[in-house]
Amino acid sequence: MNHEQIKKVFKEVCPSGIDFISLKLIKTKAKLCSVKNSFPHSNKLVMDEGVQIEVLHKGQFSYAATHDVSPQGIKAAVNKAIFLNEHSLKWNLYPFSLKTRPSFELRNKKTSSKDLKTKTTLGEINDVLSLACDVMKKESGIIHCEGHGSLRNIETYYLTTNGSEDLNSKNLLDFSLKAIAKNDNDIQTRTWGNTLQLGPSFFQKDLFKKEAFRVAREAVELTHAPECPTETMDLIILPDQMILQIHESIGHPLELDRILGDERNYAGLSFIKKENFGEYQYGSPKLNITFDPTVETEAASYSLDDTGVKASKEFIIKEGKLLRGLGSLESQERTNLKGVACSRMSSWNRPPIDRMANLNLEPGVATFDSMVSQVKRGIVMATNKSWSIDDYRNKFQFGCEYAQLIEDGRTTKIVKNPNYRGITTPFWHNLKEVGDAKSREIFGTAYCGKGEPNQAIEVGHASPACLFENIEVFGGA
Repeated sequence: MNHEQIKKVFKEVCPSGIDFISLKLIKTKAKLCSVKNSFPHSNKLVMDEGVQIEVLHKGQFSYAATHDVSPQGIKAAVNKAIFLNEHSLKWNLYPFSLKTRPSFELRNKKTSSKDLKTKTTLGEINDVLSLACDVMKKESGIIHCEGHGSLRNIETYYLTTNGSEDLNSKNLLDFSLKAIAKNDNDIQTRTWGNTLQLGPSFFQKDLFKKEAFRVAREAVELTHAPECPTETMDLIILPDQMILQIHESIGHPLELDRILGDERNYAGLSFIKKENFGEYQYGSPKLNITFDPTVETEAASYSLDDTGVKASKEFIIKEGKLLRGLGSLESQERTNLKGVACSRMSSWNRPPIDRMANLNLEPGVATFDSMVSQVKRGIVMATNKSWSIDDYRNKFQFGCEYAQLIEDGRTTKIVKNPNYRGITTPFWHNLKEVGDAKSREIFGTAYCGKGEPNQAIEVGHASPACLFENIEVFGGA
């Protein structure tokens, strides 16, 4: 059925007397490719389509979903959602108002990239990844290499009984390269990858050849490098590691549903309390974090969240002070706190919940060279290798793939197996310098996990390089 036919069916099957009903039709077309040691490992074309029905009646939400997008399938899903609503009202924990489902205008927005089905075949992606593997294999000491790439086109058609309608299409690109090197008994890995909202034209041979050469060379360098020292020192974190630092120690602890206890069984709680918002000094005055789904190309960019709330740039932390949480209209209503347009769902068979989108650290004024010049004894770290953080998102320990010592204001030798640890707010209070816009990079991941049943979803983080004082650094795999 086309959109007009779905609209007609939806109008016919929704009974009067129900406060609010919505329909989301989500279609996904994906091309997935992986290459190992220059040989094709997996090539897949995946198509997925389904409808979600949401009912809000007498303060209670209920859901039903189906892959049957026929008139009969849609009617059955609507009836099931209403049935579940009626039979769950007696267990209602919070009476939600209709303000949690605002009206919105049709955007009919599509990404600027051409439809993925018309450009870039699996064979072409395979050729680029195979070429990258060929480059990595030429480096002496490389024992394994691989590349992965995926292109997803996701189209969402959204209808509600309050008269709102929306059509949105986005292209999601996810890719990675990996080189593994061996020298005697030491094995080291270097990677490169990202998740962005871009079209298939990103798969350029020259770019992938350049990065393949770099990661292979650096993997081999690490096998000959000394162990990272264990001491307290200054630490410069590059943007591809800042993505994890922001994600784990700012993003997750500020989700309002986690603070309310909704995630305690699966993803844990938070050290932040409701009364901290507007008062708590989360970090140094140089710490400015924004929630900004409007950034072009970033992985979680959108105009409306999955409940129709208009997305806008909002300061979550400004000059170190905690201002608002990552909470949907439902969480805002439950807590009486300011939130953002962050109600998101990973697929047609998952309900929307509080999620990160693009959570970014705003640039400062320091150049990378000026940060290095300030350090008497320190280290630069790049690219996450391992992470551990407690259920309250407070104590953490992160390992990186690559590091370089700083001695007397200049970078010197490469060291391997670098790690650092800290406690969230003291760590962010040790933020001494924030890099300028030139050192700012956009990174993302397609696999942020949360919710029961689980939802893996794309999130984005933009950050410059940052200098932290007096951080516990240590070596070890």
